[in-house]
Amino acid sequence: MTAWEDQARVKARPGRQGGHEEGAQRPWENTALSPDQRAALILAEMTLEEKLKLTFGYFAIDNEALKTPIKNHVFPAGALADSAGFVPGLPRLGVPNQWKTDAGMGVATQRSMTPRLRTALPAGIAMAATWNPELARAAGAMIGDEAFRSGFNVMLAGGLNLTREPRGGRNFEYAGEDPLLAGLIVGNQISGIQSQNVVSTMKHFAFNGQETARNTIDHTIDEQAARQSDLLAFEIAHEVGHPGAVMCAYNRVNGAYASENDWLLNRVLKGDWGFKGYVMSDWGGAHSTTQAANAGLDQQSGWPLDRGPYFEGPLREAVNNGHVSRARANDMAHRILRSMFACGLFDRRVIGDISTTIDYPGHAEVARAAADEAIVLLKNTPGLLPLSKAARSILIIGAHADLGVLSGGGSSQVYAIGGPVDGMIVPNEGPDSFPGPKVYHPCSPMQALQARTGAAVSYLDSKDLATAAAAAAQAEVTIVFAEQWMAETLDAQDLSLPGEQDALIDAVASANPNCIVVLQTGGPVLAPWLGKVGAVLEAWYSGSAGGEAIARVLTGQVDPSGRLPITFPASTDQLPRPVLDGLGPSDPDGHPLSDYAIEGAAVGYKWFDKAGGEPLFPFGHGLSYTRFSLRGLAVSAQGLGVTARFVVDNIGARRGKAVPMIFVLGDGWEAPRRLGGFSKVELEPGASREVTLSIDPRLLATFDPADRGWRIAAGRYEISLVEAASDGPQAAFVDLPETAFQQVRR
Repeated sequence: MTAWEDQARVKARPGRQGGHEEGAQRPWENTALSPDQRAALILAEMTLEEKLKLTFGYFAIDNEALKTPIKNHVFPAGALADSAGFVPGLPRLGVPNQWKTDAGMGVATQRSMTPRLRTALPAGIAMAATWNPELARAAGAMIGDEAFRSGFNVMLAGGLNLTREPRGGRNFEYAGEDPLLAGLIVGNQISGIQSQNVVSTMKHFAFNGQETARNTIDHTIDEQAARQSDLLAFEIAHEVGHPGAVMCAYNRVNGAYASENDWLLNRVLKGDWGFKGYVMSDWGGAHSTTQAANAGLDQQSGWPLDRGPYFEGPLREAVNNGHVSRARANDMAHRILRSMFACGLFDRRVIGDISTTIDYPGHAEVARAAADEAIVLLKNTPGLLPLSKAARSILIIGAHADLGVLSGGGSSQVYAIGGPVDGMIVPNEGPDSFPGPKVYHPCSPMQALQARTGAAVSYLDSKDLATAAAAAAQAEVTIVFAEQWMAETLDAQDLSLPGEQDALIDAVASANPNCIVVLQTGGPVLAPWLGKVGAVLEAWYSGSAGGEAIARVLTGQVDPSGRLPITFPASTDQLPRPVLDGLGPSDPDGHPLSDYAIEGAAVGYKWFDKAGGEPLFPFGHGLSYTRFSLRGLAVSAQGLGVTARFVVDNIGARRGKAVPMIFVLGDGWEAPRRLGGFSKVELEPGASREVTLSIDPRLLATFDPADRGWRIAAGRYEISLVEAASDGPQAAFVDLPETAFQQVRR
């Protein structure tokens, strides 16, 4: 437990929910018992109607807040306004209500005239760019604390679908393209959230790679490829974070909706992985009663966004008629109760909105630390960055950088402390309805730079290219803020910066070679102007403290330590699908088709390794203001896996954070190499540190669908050690015998 989490627990206030009598002793209140024992005890006291009440949830938003009202929707009594969802509890037995909030960047508010103002973390892709699981856990604990103190005990966080489609509208919510990195970052965030007595989901299970046709598209993939890619990310996150709930994807997988997919839910998740929590549908993602319940769905969560109240009256009828067994009904309720016990929802109860007790200054530090480490220095001309203290004039152009930093759109939208204010929601930008509005967090990069330099810092919008170029020619340094607003339900049609931003950057850089580009994007973009500009920072959607973090990195107050969790392609022609799926072939029922067999498990950098393409910026890339050296790599077989030991030296003149990465090279895999391990190491100038990394045996193996297990082929494996800011890679070799094994559990 971190010092911050310990402080949060000391400040926590216990409470009671109405209907749970003070001093009442019930056997399931005994905290010495296991969550399974407690769930069994309370389940024995419940009627069938009470059990099934836990399986049906409501969308908790008032129709008056919506531009297009939802048919049949009545705001559920007891719910929190403008929130994600609500499941009534059972006062007779002291079962708490389930109050649900989006999402992974913080306590989100559905579209409202009076949104909750909370701390916004950097986007999920930015958290992955930190390559820092400990920071991800602290960030999760922070937003979990804010959720609890805002009256919520379920957080719909934990997004980790791999970036198969770089144009995907929700890539910014997820954690990149590698299963190990994504699994460790998101698993630790889940663990942090649940340390605050809040259930976290893990989502969207599975293969939610795009938003185009997301409700109907059928992604086909064979089991081996699935297990070695997206499912491995979920498996690792499950082992690290022990999520109380899993949220299904909207799409179909191999012909069946994810929310009624027996292979995904019963065989893989609950069977092979031993998942003990409950499976919920996404809002509008439930499609049946009997089929879904028998396939492993435990809770319909977002009525009335579905076509029917499948888990209300129809589920009772199905159980009474034997179409869904009594044992299955008991299992559904047991799983929900077990997660509530495991995460402490019975023992430390939310007591409504007590947001006045939130430590906003302390939380701002967590958000800023995450934003600091997420920023990736993609290019730097020596002497340009960090900005010289002798610089006399700095011109900032574009993206409302005088006001704040961009946020991604959709259900994950957090409205940051200090806003929304005039200018944070810019008129005529972004859609009027969901997934809008387009929001800027009120943390101005311009103001943050003014506070850290002696230069005259001015701002110019990007509406006129000639005016911008003329102004740039008069400035000592020009910083162009470029943006790409991404959102749920919307995919980009290409990877170019929208509007005339590429032309703007080209014109400004032609007028002034001391041109720095700060990208605020939800994923990779093309950069036809790259050869003309002096430096490029990828800042992502940087959250409540994003403007401060950008200024800290630009001025050298913080050494850039972010590394890319995704590949930046040089063109869409390099992708497995140059044209976005969902716009072409359909099955006989009209469902769009998407063939993941094209790349299989070779997602992201693995596809580039396999196909031989040269990306614009590779996975793991990121520069520093200092230099690192790697030495002494030694590897050995350890149990089923491999242990690697090495030393990292800071041979530069500044303090910095290295990100040494271990890649494993082998034959017969989806691609020539896999990420096997990584670490984040902070070093003073001249300092050294020895690092030991263990390589998970699954990253040395292939999955055998026939045996439902893993198999390591006998042979010699090359272990490569790299760091983007180092002098060069190192390699060592290890011989491994043929080994077959089943589940690896942490």
